[in-house]
Amino acid sequence: MASIYKFIELVGTSPNSWEEATKSAVETAAKTLRELRVAEVKELDLNIENGKVVAYRAKVKISFKYEG
Repeated sequence: MASIYKFIELVGTSPNSWEEATKSAVETAAKTLRELRVAEVKELDLNIENGKVVAYRAKVKISFKYEG
């Protein structure tokens, strides 16, 4: 039997690092989606206030098994 996978994009944030931002997006998705397969980091950016980095942001494309 063939499998079908769906993709979603999420943006994770962290005050500390892009790695934590990515982890946040994946772990949040895992709370409501089953059978996550692959996460691909699409974009990284920063929020800056008064010349200081205040947040790291990671746009993550995540695939999961589609169950119709």
